[in-house]
This record gives sequence, C-alpha cells and structure tokens, in this order.
Amino acid sequence: MRIGTRKSTMALAQTEEIARRLTAAASDLDVEIVKFETVGDTDQTSKLLMHGGKGGAFVAEIRAAVRAGRLHAAMHSLKDMPGNEDTPGLVIGATLSRDRPTDALVLREGVSLEDIRRSRGKGFKIGTNAVRRAAYARRLFPDIEVVHFRGAADTRVRKLDNREMQRLPGGGEAGPADALIMARSGLERVGLSNRIAHDFTPQEMLPAVGQGIVAVECAASDWQTRRYLALIDDAAAHLCCDAEREVLWVLNGHCNSPIAGFSSIDGAQMSLTASVLDEAGGRFIEVTRQGPADRPRELGRAVGLELLAKGAADIIERSRPV
Repeated sequence: MRIGTRKSTMALAQTEEIARRLTAAASDLDVEIVKFETVGDTDQTSKLLMHGGKGGAFVAEIRAAVRAGRLHAAMHSLKDMPGNEDTPGLVIGATLSRDRPTDALVLREGVSLEDIRRSRGKGFKIGTNAVRRAAYARRLFPDIEVVHFRGAADTRVRKLDNREMQRLPGGGEAGPADALIMARSGLERVGLSNRIAHDFTPQEMLPAVGQGIVAVECAASDWQTRRYLALIDDAAAHLCCDAEREVLWVLNGHCNSPIAGFSSIDGAQMSLTASVLDEAGGRFIEVTRQGPADRPRELGRAVGLELLAKGAADIIERSRPV
C-alpha cells in the first residue's frame, strides 16, 4: 500500500503511525510512504488563500495522486481538509484515535503568561496563521498584536526562539513573535510538548473542526484498500469527524471562515459545540447540542442550522475572500 504524505516532521510522524497500525493489523501488508512537498510547504510566506486555502495548499496534490492511481491512500490532518465541498471519488477510509484537540501557548524565553495577561497583551506579539486562533487571542488578550506566522510546527518554534522576523505576503516583515498559538497534538508529534506554557481549554479557545484527528483518504471504489483501512479505524473519532464536518457543510464555511467546532462522546450520547466568530465586530455566536452518538450528521446539521438562524451566514460572507 502506497500512502502519500507531506514531508514535514509532523506529517511523517503521523503517517509512520498509520503504517505501524496497518502492519500490526495485517501482517501481509507492505506499506510504502510516499513524500510530497506541497505548495503550502514550499511557499511559507503567502497567505493560504492564494493557494485555495489549506485544501489547495496541503491536500490537493496528494489527492490528485490518489485519483490518478499513483497512491492507494493519503494521510491528512483532518482540520486541513475542506469541509464545504464534495470530494468526488474519494472517501475517508480511516480516522486514528483522536489526540488531545486543544490549542497551546508557546512562549519565547523571558516572556510569561502572567505578563501577557496583566497587560491584556499590550506590547506583545503573538504568531498564528489561523483566523480562528487570532479571533480567540484578541478575545483573551484584547490589546495583543497578532502577526501572520507560517511554517511547520518545529519550524515555527525555531523562528520564535531565534527571534526571526516573518515575511509578509504583501512584502515587508512582522515580528519577532513573543508567543505562538499551536495545536497541542502537533507539538507532541514533533517532540516539543515541553514548550507548552499553557493549555487553552475548549471554553477559552474552541478547537478547529477535526483538530487532533488524523484521516486516511482513499478511492471510494478501491474496496481492498478500504478493507485494510477499516482495520485501523477508530469508531469514536470517525463519529466526531462526521458531526463536526457536517457543521462546515451546512455553514458552507470557506478556508478563511472563523469557524470552530468540537464534539465528544459519553456512552451513547454525543455533545457538539460550534462557534462562528466575528473578529471585527466582536460578536461570537456559539451553539451546543446533544444527541445520539450514532447519528452524528443529524447533530451536526442541527448545530449548523441553529448557527445560521443566529446570524452566522452574514459573518461568514463578510469574511469570504473577494
């Protein structure tokens, strides 16, 4: 089985975990990892919008190789997969058990969380490329300066420590950053969990849809690959995947949408919280609902429709790229 992945340290760690699980579940299977350097990896200055968002920047090239038959499957971080469009001919054949989905704060030497909180962020620069994280950062630290910050997880931490300036899409530079907001799971994957200064709770910063879930995509008609992938599929993570991505579908959320969502399962029940953030107007629309865990799309649809009823469509349209 040939599995495609990005070349970053984190992507390779995730794909190697998939390979280990597959060979443990099917001893007759020989897994080959095929590395791709996507446009999002080679261009670490531009905003992802110009490449079609995360989907175009990190997913499209590998998906094309699956469709062309050059790969049997592709590894993706679920949060990088567009949720507002169909993927004809492809299905998510497996999701690994969910890593911790929360965001974390990483600080450079000499900066403390207490300093940032005391000043409401005034005089500090925090680096992120995510609209969602930027909106929550400004909510938590109203006077902080958010700077555009791109790169693989380990690269971003190196730039922070070296006080490197970040090149901006339109020219010029920003920074250096005093802090970064990053996915905890990504820091753990690259062995940098010791750099976490603070774990944001979901109440402080609701995660991105699918954050912490590794997805394996394959051709819908490739039943042999689907049978193998089913051996490593985590049922709970897949249910959460379906619920959260249904919210994106209902909202028609684009790659620049300030949307967050997280679900959890307790016995036969699922709880789903999703939000749409109007950074400019300071408006945060949030909805929480519970429902049967075995009907995740229905729950996601209900949450999405309630968000629309509360005015989410207007916020999403105003954030849509021109």
